Amino acid sequence: MKSTFLLLILAACMGLSANGQVLHARYAAYGDLILTGLGSAPFPHPQRAEGLRYRDSLYSAEEHYRDSTVAIFVPRGFKPGEKTDLLIHFHGWFNNVDSVLSQFRLIEQFSGSRKNAILVVPQGPRNAPDSFGGRLEDKGGFKRFVQDVLSFLVQQGRIPSATPGRIILSGHSGGYHVISYILLRGGMTENIAEIYLFDALYGQTEKYTHWLEDSKGKLLAIYTEDGGTKAETESLTADLEGWGIPFVAKNEEMITRHDLADNRIVLIFTPLGHNDVIHVHETFRKFLEASNLLDIH
Repeated sequence: MKSTFLLLILAACMGLSANGQVLHARYAAYGDLILTGLGSAPFPHPQRAEGLRYRDSLYSAEEHYRDSTVAIFVPRGFKPGEKTDLLIHFHGWFNNVDSVLSQFRLIEQFSGSRKNAILVVPQGPRNAPDSFGGRLEDKGGFKRFVQDVLSFLVQQGRIPSATPGRIILSGHSGGYHVISYILLRGGMTENIAEIYLFDALYGQTEKYTHWLEDSKGKLLAIYTEDGGTKAETESLTADLEGWGIPFVAKNEEMITRHDLADNRIVLIFTPLGHNDVIHVHETFRKFLEASNLLDIH
């Protein structure tokens, strides 16, 4: 039994290594992509030890909740300092790290923004209809994850110090859930500078508004007609108006770089489809370009 378990671990590591080599080569023109497994990654997690039953299907723990892969991308020209700025992106339902990077062109857009930061994409529920963020929803789980990512980069000789700088949280679709719990009990609220929601505000809105009230952070949210987020976003708009909190709400074609850069809360309605909001108009890149992260020179 013990030898079988060790063989399974070895096979998983070999698979991660082989896939990492393929992805590293794919994105080599933009910088260095590293795939690694981390003990603080979202999964496995006790709440999914038996998998998840959704409607009439069982999404087994073995297939969908055992992958501790974390993708870490260091853009070409990155200049390390005493603190390291991070953008951490959380994917939605029925996705995995590889498909997210390729479908939504995250690395191409991140590289195109020319920001001196590191992109991190942890594997959430793998190809499953689930918004649960695993260990990152536990108390202090996000802090442990960030510390592990930075310590790994120190060990790799990529940065001199494991001290975090500014952190941007980005989520598409079901990625909203883990972000909201990071804000509630992740342990690093003071570092979180911005949040990007890509057709993702399905709920947990009180956690976002509490963060906005207690921090100086920025929220950029883009939503669609049929993605399931319109009612919640419009409800937030009404609340902000009632509370007298300044914000910008516009259709996508009217949004300017000035709007994104100079306002704390920007709510954007787009005619695009749910799976188009990140990359079709390069919105991920545009959000980053308007951020306060330092540029690569």
